[in-house]
Amino acid sequence: MAESVVAAGAVPRKRGGNHDVSLAIGIVLILAVLFLPLPAAIIDIGLAFSIALAVLVLMVALWIQRPLDFSAFPTVLLIATILRLALNIATTRLILAEGANGHDAAGHVIAGFSSFVMSGDFIIGTIVFLILITVNFIVITKGATRIAEVGARFTLDAIPGKQMAIDADLSAGLIDEKEAMHRRRELEEESSFFGSMDGASKFVRGDAIAGLIITAINIFGGIIIGVTRHDMSVSDAVDVFTKLSVGDGLVTQIPALIIALAAGLLVSKGGTRGSADKAVFGQLGNHPRALSLAAVVMFVLAVAPGLPFLPFAVLGSAMGFVAYAIPRRAAAAKAHEEALELEARNQAEEEVRQSVKESLKTVELELCLGKQISGTLLSAHNELAQRVSKMRHKFARQYGFVVPEIRLTDDLSIPPKSYQIKIHGTVVASEELRIGDVMVIVGDGPAPDVPGDEAREPAFGMKAIWTSEMFMGSLQRDGFTAVDNMSVLLTHLGEVIRNNLAQLLSYKDMRTLLDRLDPEYRRLIEEIIPSRISYSGLQAVLKLLLAERISIRNLHLILEAIAEIAPHASRAEQIAEHVRLRMAQQICGESSEGGELKVLRMGNRWELAFHQALRRDPKGEVVEFDIDPKQIEQFSTEATTAIRKLMDQRHKFVLVAAPDARPYVRMITERLFATLPVLSHLEIARGVQIKSLGTIS
Repeated sequence: MAESVVAAGAVPRKRGGNHDVSLAIGIVLILAVLFLPLPAAIIDIGLAFSIALAVLVLMVALWIQRPLDFSAFPTVLLIATILRLALNIATTRLILAEGANGHDAAGHVIAGFSSFVMSGDFIIGTIVFLILITVNFIVITKGATRIAEVGARFTLDAIPGKQMAIDADLSAGLIDEKEAMHRRRELEEESSFFGSMDGASKFVRGDAIAGLIITAINIFGGIIIGVTRHDMSVSDAVDVFTKLSVGDGLVTQIPALIIALAAGLLVSKGGTRGSADKAVFGQLGNHPRALSLAAVVMFVLAVAPGLPFLPFAVLGSAMGFVAYAIPRRAAAAKAHEEALELEARNQAEEEVRQSVKESLKTVELELCLGKQISGTLLSAHNELAQRVSKMRHKFARQYGFVVPEIRLTDDLSIPPKSYQIKIHGTVVASEELRIGDVMVIVGDGPAPDVPGDEAREPAFGMKAIWTSEMFMGSLQRDGFTAVDNMSVLLTHLGEVIRNNLAQLLSYKDMRTLLDRLDPEYRRLIEEIIPSRISYSGLQAVLKLLLAERISIRNLHLILEAIAEIAPHASRAEQIAEHVRLRMAQQICGESSEGGELKVLRMGNRWELAFHQALRRDPKGEVVEFDIDPKQIEQFSTEATTAIRKLMDQRHKFVLVAAPDARPYVRMITERLFATLPVLSHLEIARGVQIKSLGTIS
């Protein structure tokens, strides 16, 4: 194993060693050029390589994403500067030694530049050369040097703050130790880079000065050598040596200008990420209104007297077109990006659904449709989803918390005309619909004179009739209300949700409700939790309230009531009963009809029976409910008779019992009439008008 590791690590070291040797040989050859005379052909190759290297450096500086991606730039800049100076000395040697032989004495590259750039006139070449020197030395080099100096200064000043930010992120757990090490190394590289750039920019500045001095020496030295050594006339010597010297200066100053431009682009990039074209064109093109105004100015200049029309008109048209196209291109790019994000999100959700872990999760609330019902409601699927969404909003307003999202699924395992309602993966209700028929709720009233089949309405169990949709007109004329399949299904779903509100209030939902409270009530929570009651205990109290369909929308009142009783009671049932007393006004308001609370009272016999069945501890607290099962059966029979009679008369009423017995009366009646509220005498609020409908006796 150790041998394999050593062998694996030997290859990179050997490869890196070859690169080191190659670079060392290249540096030695560059230094040799300073002392050894070279033929013109080799100098041509060197000058061409210098230009190619400068262009390569410029292209890399344009396309890097950030300055640190080209951290070797100071080293490359130094090597390129030494190469140009070495070639400058070699060409100086050739010009002074062989310049009397003609314009090709220093090689074809210098001769080509002298004839192409100078147009055969050394005065034009001199002016162009001086302009290049001025641009390079005063504009680009000086600006790049200043940017490098400021960048190095501010980078060094910002190091302590950035290190503290990295340490703070590490302490807060936002990043791990590996990421912190990576950021610290990046910070060190950034400071070293800008410090090196500050010094490397001096090479560019010195290179420009050296080029100007060397060119002047070549001109004056060549003229003197030509006149004194080669018996040339002054005019011939001036023509030949000026062309060669200025041509040499152009050949060396053009790469120097390119390198200086690359250095300026690199240090001026600053904190901008992305290649130069994206940074420049992206930011310039992000303002269509600016382009539009610029286009208007160009058209104004185009029609101004004395100015040419075509150049300004073309530029104005181009800017106007770009200003018109950019918003549409941005909109298309945004739509494409959103489509890709949606596709990625859908793919991720699909992968999650197909994963093994996802199969372990159960949906909190699910509506499963049979094949035929699903096909029938498919055309109205959007309407079904909208009505389900409205139902959730209604429950949120009515009961004070958002019920879980209702998932609509197709299930081939159930009968085609049936549907199932599942809570936490368990079927709590199922029913069969009649496709193409409508349901007429009859109750205890007369049945319509239409053919149909008797049935029970699934939500409330009332008598109903299934009949064909073709009789809807006749039913409406006779005063009957026909209910379509979707309404039957949604009514049943809503009633199932009401009956299972306690199961649907999760711990997460409760914490969300608490987080939305005002700061004062959050401080109240901190006072009572966990010293007086736990979060799970608070959830148990809320579940007990929801189990009897009492809204928890006034959560601040509930918390105040819990804070009152929590020091004196520990059981959730005791706390819930006290909360009910404090919420009496709300409870009576929800159970009243027309400002009047209709009540059905417990008879004296049953009040006494329930009171005697309560077993108390020495402190007087109820610890057990012990009643004869025969009495429970008898009470259930009498209560059913009295309650059914009032329900048939369409009364909205509550059953009133003694405070101590109320929970146990509710426990018995909820299995017979789940929607019937059971109140204690103390829960009837002040000022509520009461109407007695009878007693259970």
